[in-house]
Amino acid sequence: MNRLSLMLSRGVARVTEAALGPYQSAVVRIGFAGTWLLFLLREFPHRQELYGPSGPWGWNLAKQLTADNHAFTALLWSDGQLWFECCYTLAILASAALLLGWRTRTAALLFMVGVLSLQNRSVFVGDGGDNVLHLMAFYLVFTRCGQVWSLDARRAAQGEAARARGERVPADRVGPVLWAVLGVALGTATLTGRFDNGWLVPALLWTAWAGLGLWWAVGRRTAWEQPRILLDVVANVLHNGALVVIMAEACLIYATAGWYKIQGSRWQDGTAVYYPLHLDYFSPWPGLADLMSSSGTIMMIVAYGTVMVQIAFPFTLLNRRAKNVLLVLMMTEHAVIAVVLGLPFFSLAMITADAVFLPTSFLRRLGDLAARARGRLFRRVGRTVPGPRSPEESTADRVGFTA
Repeated sequence: MNRLSLMLSRGVARVTEAALGPYQSAVVRIGFAGTWLLFLLREFPHRQELYGPSGPWGWNLAKQLTADNHAFTALLWSDGQLWFECCYTLAILASAALLLGWRTRTAALLFMVGVLSLQNRSVFVGDGGDNVLHLMAFYLVFTRCGQVWSLDARRAAQGEAARARGERVPADRVGPVLWAVLGVALGTATLTGRFDNGWLVPALLWTAWAGLGLWWAVGRRTAWEQPRILLDVVANVLHNGALVVIMAEACLIYATAGWYKIQGSRWQDGTAVYYPLHLDYFSPWPGLADLMSSSGTIMMIVAYGTVMVQIAFPFTLLNRRAKNVLLVLMMTEHAVIAVVLGLPFFSLAMITADAVFLPTSFLRRLGDLAARARGRLFRRVGRTVPGPRSPEESTADRVGFTA
């Protein structure tokens, strides 16, 4: 009994004392924000056809659909062209801010609003990658994904260094102003009855807004040590829980995809991969597709191998080496899909979902390589940039008001 109690106490302490997986959560933040940003920029010339008020899926049709399924989308608050352009621009800016880790908490909220608003406006123009992005945008709100590889972490590290030298750190003014602006926007939307399709998203936005204000108020009082610890514990629990959900979601995607493939006759006879390679819609490089499909043996190996890898992956989490091998295979497969089938954003989304399982040691080495490459680049233009900070050194989520 004592041994069980000791294990339980250690588990509770591990979950509450720190936000686990800082590098994994940072990769998920950068990957999904980058994927959505690239998609928005790539489709900028076609934004009217995809999500505009005069697109094929008209404003009235979208209004009827969201009235039935209660999906949130700010694009339907107005059918004006100016409102659409503002929402699309906001989605781009929020994605860029989350990618860079600038005001990560607020950027994650705005990123979620942008993803839901655009995708729920025209639900028939997406693919499986959009569904993954849709879910992950919601989960990222609960994570402390700016602990490393972010402008928030860099700003916190610079503040710590200044205090260590005995210098006075100026008060943050951008955070409170941003918080006040968002409060006005939320209040206006609520009082004018814009949140009429459901309570989940507005409740989440208001709760996050109030939490940011409380965090700032407690952070300003040096004597309020216990409330700060309590808020830190709550944030750690939410982060760790969200990270587990992200991992479970990735496993569920692969497990269900594999089991559904088993039931298909084309997957059973090993010919399922052959047919998409000869569809015009999925053949940006017909010559490459013909070369790959010229061997029936290769097609059969790819088909059977895909099913086996997808079904086996959730079980390999118990063995680190087997898990890493399957990660390489799955990421390689998605990279091939991006090139051969012309689905780059779907592949980027899936590779990002896979990256949550990458080892911390590998991610740190990857970060060190990126930092050295960045340092060489800036030295060529006569600038110096400080290197990355470790999670122990970075307290971006504990210092100041990082709205």
